[in-house]
Amino acid sequence: MRFVIPWFVASLFIAGQGLLNADEATRPPRPVPGDPMTRGRFLKLIDRPRSPLDPREQPESHEQNLIEQHFTFNSEAGEVVPGRLVKPVSSHGLCPTVIVLHGTGGSKDAMRPLLRRLASRGLTAVAIDARYSGERLNGEKGADSYRAAIFETWKSGNKFPFLYDTVWDTLRLIDYLETRRDINPKKIGGIGFSKGGTELYLAAATDTRLAAVVPCIGVQSFGWALSHDAWHSRIGTIQSAVDAAARDAGVTTLDAKFIRRFYDRVVPGICDVFDGPAMLPAIAPRPLLVINGDRDDRTPLGGLNLCIESARAAYVQAGASDQFECLLQPNTGHAVTPQSENYAIDWLIQKLAPDANSSVHR
Repeated sequence: MRFVIPWFVASLFIAGQGLLNADEATRPPRPVPGDPMTRGRFLKLIDRPRSPLDPREQPESHEQNLIEQHFTFNSEAGEVVPGRLVKPVSSHGLCPTVIVLHGTGGSKDAMRPLLRRLASRGLTAVAIDARYSGERLNGEKGADSYRAAIFETWKSGNKFPFLYDTVWDTLRLIDYLETRRDINPKKIGGIGFSKGGTELYLAAATDTRLAAVVPCIGVQSFGWALSHDAWHSRIGTIQSAVDAAARDAGVTTLDAKFIRRFYDRVVPGICDVFDGPAMLPAIAPRPLLVINGDRDDRTPLGGLNLCIESARAAYVQAGASDQFECLLQPNTGHAVTPQSENYAIDWLIQKLAPDANSSVHR
């Protein structure tokens, strides 16, 4: 593994070296890095009947040398996924493409500025609305609808609105992109933010068609957070669903034991077999850039370190240590700084379109 040390993160990297050698005795059990069965087990969990994609594409629009297009496809029965694609007018033939996944409360349209930035650098950029977001709200309030769906999963055990369903939609998005004549299927990468960052690394671990990925402020160890009483901030993003589940279970005080029970019901395996330290190694040897903040209590640093160490071992074992990078943003909480976003764009261009005009500073 090679840690990225641009000027704005060098001092923190040096100060944080000791954190990467935490006492092994304090760590929860974790799968062997690069376990070849991990990918298959996760896909089996989220797999469902594949309905015909039935893609529908609206006429293209042109603005400032960029082409934009709205499209939809079916990810499964009853689930129509809307998306937005942006590409440069000058693009010809099969183009490298970046999938952009938004965070909780976001939408594909909120990602439009980044889509346009990527397209202005010569890439095709695509974003979809996650479930219970954007056009998939059906007139309902996004956060309320999303958390209500998670509570319904707690009661019924059906569907996986927290993380896993959007992973599935992302895999089906790749299926759709492969049908297009303007997309290079060998050069599909991704960048995701927060919830979208977690969904991206889960998707990349599951589907080798993702050639290079940048999960931002989403890499974490759910298991470590439970073991170290550091789960509160992450749960806060879906608090009403957890509170409703606790009432349903007759639990009056939330603690790590109940949160583990909740996770096991709504995102089975996320605390162990499909936790960050287990899934990141499955991305090796494909290029992976992890971006996190050093003060992000939604992705606690101790758990992040487990993920980094596990990924590093897998990349070294695969002889691809130069394809793994971690950018730890100093004095940063749950956010991606402008410098980090710039670096991510340059990095994606280097991995997906190395002949393009890029200026990655190493």
